[in-house]
Amino acid sequence: MADSLAALGTQELLVSIFFVIVAISPYISAKRNGTSFALATVLSLMLVSFLQFTNSFISGVPMQFDWPIGAFGIKPAIMDDPGEAYRLVSSAWLHADWIHVLSNILVISLVGIPLEQRMGGKRWMLVYAIGFLGGNVAWILSHPDSTIPAIGASGAAFGLLGAYMACWPDDEVEFPLLFLIRAWPIWIIVFVRLGLEVWQMYSIQSGTAGEGTVAHMAHVGGFFLAYSLARPIARGGPHSPGHEGEAGTSSRRESFEMGRLDSDPWKESGKMLEGQAAKVLSRLRDEGDEPETRRAWLEELSEHTICPVCDGEIVAIVSGLECHIECNISSKHLNWP
Repeated sequence: MADSLAALGTQELLVSIFFVIVAISPYISAKRNGTSFALATVLSLMLVSFLQFTNSFISGVPMQFDWPIGAFGIKPAIMDDPGEAYRLVSSAWLHADWIHVLSNILVISLVGIPLEQRMGGKRWMLVYAIGFLGGNVAWILSHPDSTIPAIGASGAAFGLLGAYMACWPDDEVEFPLLFLIRAWPIWIIVFVRLGLEVWQMYSIQSGTAGEGTVAHMAHVGGFFLAYSLARPIARGGPHSPGHEGEAGTSSRRESFEMGRLDSDPWKESGKMLEGQAAKVLSRLRDEGDEPETRRAWLEELSEHTICPVCDGEIVAIVSGLECHIECNISSKHLNWP
């Protein structure tokens, strides 16, 4: 056991064990129920941050200076000790304040969920882990003598952006960007978010900005490691990259039109659509022979109906000319047409 853990008191060790149990419980539930690992990650980060905040409030110590930060954050100067390797993982579940954790959860939920629907839960978890490991390693290598703890899931969040960029850069996801909340192509989101990181790093390096408290190098490291490994990881998943958009528009249209509309999952499950949802489905069948109109009606349908399996939200997944709708909880529930 690492000296830093051995130095903890009995109460702190018990709290640490409780932290671990709370952190992994959402993943166990997601595995058992076949639900989203991205949503499980959001819940895990929220629960751990709540415990961390509560512990800080009870002790009267500011959240960013509480003992879990010192015990579980990345300290590059001591990371040559194999006994401290646990910090590479544990640091990704701690945050300096609620703004810190919520900013990461924003990316993990809005970008991570559609990415998981693309590549599948297990591959998504691997990419997520690569992101925070890549970010932590980049921070260690760039600040080898630092004893200031580095924490947060930002490397993982940027890793998700890197993986999405590598595999499906033209996918559109709803994201707050440039003072607007709308569906943006992944490449634009990456251009803005990564561009800001590079600009901030340059400002610090050139002496036009202070050191700050943000580990920009960890963000960049998580992004590029996930970007470099994402395509081989994603191959063989629900939507393998590398085939869409490579054979020209005509072949994409042919592939797009393979989805049949004569049957639907609501009718098959005995939950016939009614009202506006039934009208939209009828228009989809009548006019959905062209990619653009099919996409428009599928997006409309996703706003007027729910999953026939779990009654969860329906989302439209767009890639180039192609579009289909999925259950936001699990693509196993609904993936149509």
